[in-house]
Amino acid sequence: MSDTPTKPSVLVVDDETGILDSLNILLRNEGFTPDLAHGGRAGLERISASTPDIVLTDIRMPNVSGVEILAAARQSDPDVPVILMTAQATLQSAMQAVNEGAFYYIQKPFRNDELVAILRRAAEHRNLRVENKSLKQAIRRHEQRGVARPVGTSKSWLDILRLVETVAPTDSTVLIQGESGTGKEIIARYIHELSARTEGPFLSINCGALPESLLESELFGHVKGSFTGAIKDKIGLFGAATKGTFFLDEIGETTPATQVKLLRALQHREVIPVGSTDAVPVDTRVVAATNRDLDEEIRTGNFRSDLYYRLNVISLHLPPLRQRQDDIPLLAEHFLQRAATQRNEPVKRLTDSAREALLGYAWPGNVRELENALERSVILTPGDTIGVDSLPERVTERRIEPLVSAHTPTNPTLEAVERAYILWVLQSENGNKSRAAEALGIDPSTLYRKLSRYGVEA
Repeated sequence: MSDTPTKPSVLVVDDETGILDSLNILLRNEGFTPDLAHGGRAGLERISASTPDIVLTDIRMPNVSGVEILAAARQSDPDVPVILMTAQATLQSAMQAVNEGAFYYIQKPFRNDELVAILRRAAEHRNLRVENKSLKQAIRRHEQRGVARPVGTSKSWLDILRLVETVAPTDSTVLIQGESGTGKEIIARYIHELSARTEGPFLSINCGALPESLLESELFGHVKGSFTGAIKDKIGLFGAATKGTFFLDEIGETTPATQVKLLRALQHREVIPVGSTDAVPVDTRVVAATNRDLDEEIRTGNFRSDLYYRLNVISLHLPPLRQRQDDIPLLAEHFLQRAATQRNEPVKRLTDSAREALLGYAWPGNVRELENALERSVILTPGDTIGVDSLPERVTERRIEPLVSAHTPTNPTLEAVERAYILWVLQSENGNKSRAAEALGIDPSTLYRKLSRYGVEA
């Protein structure tokens, strides 16, 4: 796959050769791929042969008008943006263009920078329409196959899911990076479920949980008598995952010797079992994950750069939960629903104050910590409502950090900075909330809600 963005194609339709020539030069210089059609009939022929990304057409032309070009383009592809040009603009013609579905209506003569800005907006508009349509189709395919989308609607999470849904049907190796508990295995399983290998096995191993000798046997297999306890031949997980997906979790924990063998497996699609000299071909897709900074590990000599480049064909960086705060209520509801299903009991609901507490916590353990906290709360809550008292103390404890201190906190959250600043302004106004709200530029009611959220008594 190439990472080089394609240049948007623009069909330019006009009956004046001079305008076509000048627009040809302008569009090429601005990163577009122009296709010139002299007159309306030539424009219709181009559209019937291949729909461009954008259509830029004059309205008044002999035989075939720009409005007819607009109709033909929209019929060929409803998502193609059409920009109409005219030297005789009237309110009536502008309204007609909009009613016919034109993306924009521009009057000649126009400034080059004005036209380029409109074209770039049109290209972005088309990309969004195409992406949304592709996403809806992917969701329908997932629903038909019974594949559940990982929970979350924040932009950073949706960006990850869109990339996953694009690369999953390929056989490319994927490297998933992110803090512990961010959902790396969930994403790996999602890739498998959306791939052509979904009928095959999904196998996984934690590379940091086994000593080197045992790890190599698990990965590549061994032959009888190769070491004490090897009483028979054993196929490794690479071989067992044939026609499926093999998830290598915490690959950053592997030793240099194991890394060499992993590199061979990825390069040549074959493994050599421990104690053997014969290579065994394997057919499995590899998805690897780590919570380490592999760039730093390479600099310190702990990880091979050639293995990194072999793994890093498709790279996914999962955001920590503190950076996708909008997803916390959705995830909480998901975990409570799942807990109710597992325990065969009604779903327990969070009180507003409990929900605010979840939103106000930094979640250093990410989604896994949130799941564990809610599972604990479900067990400890006798009723059908989970309040603040049922949440772990670390979640409900409010730590008001000073705005400036001798020890600057590492990577403070936006909420921590906001909370510290509001309290500093409030202190500067001697506790007068009306004046503090005025200084902050917010309504007093908003200030009261924020103070209540921060656990500050009125």
